[in-house]
Amino acid sequence: MPKLNALSLKTLLAIDALTCAAMGAALLVAAAPASAITQIPQTLLQGAGLILLPIAAFMALTSAFALSSRWAVGIVILGNALWTAASILLPVSGFIAPNALGWAFLIGQAAVVAVIAKLELDASRNPLAVPGL
Repeated sequence: MPKLNALSLKTLLAIDALTCAAMGAALLVAAAPASAITQIPQTLLQGAGLILLPIAAFMALTSAFALSSRWAVGIVILGNALWTAASILLPVSGFIAPNALGWAFLIGQAAVVAVIAKLELDASRNPLAVPGL
């Protein structure tokens, strides 16, 4: 019996696309003030925002049309895992030096992305979620 609170893969991908687009737009619009309060370089924030918009479009298309495509769902999940890892590795490696608020931002958004990726992975393992398995 399926869990009542379980979201479908299609819904999870749509949520992922929406949050990705919102974060991308926010980073593009507010990179300067966000940089000032987090000590994360403005160019990194702007670049991340710019990258997130086409990624969000890919996620939205995957949600809308490509649920039968295992590779598209796999790319979304892998991308989320890589985003999470990069969010932690950039400051740990010393490539950037955020302040405490910057660390909180990076860890917080990485945690949200990791949870979404895990939910997508779990949903994608349902044989009914991705036809043709």
